[in-house]
Parts: sequence; structure tokens; C-alpha cells
Amino acid sequence: MSDKVLILDYKTGNVDSVIKAVKILGSEPIFSFEKEKIDQSKKIILPGQGSYNYAMKQLINLNLVEYLKKKIDKENIPSLGICLGMQILSSIGKENENTQGLNLIPGETKMLKNNPHKLPHLGWNSVKFVKDDKLFDGLKDNQDYYFIHSFYFDCNKNENIIATSEYNQKFPSIIKKDKIYGIQFHPEKSLKSGLKILENFLNIK
Repeated sequence: MSDKVLILDYKTGNVDSVIKAVKILGSEPIFSFEKEKIDQSKKIILPGQGSYNYAMKQLINLNLVEYLKKKIDKENIPSLGICLGMQILSSIGKENENTQGLNLIPGETKMLKNNPHKLPHLGWNSVKFVKDDKLFDGLKDNQDYYFIHSFYFDCNKNENIIATSEYNQKFPSIIKKDKIYGIQFHPEKSLKSGLKILENFLNIK
């Protein structure tokens, strides 16, 4: 039987391609915000596009903030935040207003520099691996992946940064703490290399 993978429904969009990718890779996606469904899952994916404060407001309204922190941090369930889902893993977000995040990986979400290239950072860009990790098994360094964002995760600790990219400045494109991963680009939209990253995440126990 394939592992059940909870893809969190917190009304932020950009989920269809994630669900499809998980199915293609042989796992069973569950798109839900119900705690019972989260409890049945072996892994958690936080997808999303949109604003930091809106995403956190949805989690508060769903009474999921402390519950997710318990499941992800205390129970050590492999978890993956994609794009906005990565950013809300931080301690605080500085988009529109200062907003408390999940605080699962220490850091702040800040706006990228807007010069010389205009925001958002949109399209294909290379990702440089800076630490060895299971997430990179079978992948070449400095491959291109698909980005769309104007904010980045400013980690408090360099040890949590496992890959970087550059757009007006260097920024973390993949972060990690224990079994918690954050990916700034969209692996589900990044062809074979992106699917391989998702496959490697799904194989983490």
C-alpha cells in the first residue's frame, strides 16, 4: 500500500499540480485540512501561492497552527513547504505587515531586492547545492527549476540552508531542519529534476 501524503488545504491555491505529481510518484495524496486526515498521513506538504499574512490567517481560522507544530516538530513527520508553504515555516513574515509564522525553522521572510531585475522573480533559475542531502540523490548540481516569488526566507542559521539561488541577491532556495524541508521554487512544475526532488522527499522515512 502506498504512503498517504497530506497536502494541506488552507485556501492558498496552486495545489492541482502538487496532487498530480504525488500521484505520478506512486503515493496517495490527501487534500484536506481535517486533523483526522493529517493523523492518517505519513508525510505533510504545505503548498501555496499568495500572501504570508493570508496563509497564516487561514491556519489560525482552521485551528491548525499549534496542531501542525506538534505534528511536524514534535512527532518528526517528514514535511515539505513549497513556495509560500516554505515561507510560513519561518518565525515571522514581513509581507504587508509583520505576521507570526509557524516558527519551525528560525528566520524571517523578507522581500527580495528589486534591482537590477524587477519583481517577482519569475521563471527558470539555477539551484546550487551547498550541503549533501538525501533530497539531492540522483540529481546534478546547478540545474534549473521554476520560480515565482517576491519574498525569500532569511535563515537565522546557515546550517539550515542546503541550496541557494541568485536573483538580485543570493537567497536560500532549499532549507532544512531535521525532517522539515522548505523549497522556494515549484518542484511540481520543474520537469524531471523537480519530480526527482519530490520523489526523494517521498522516500524519506
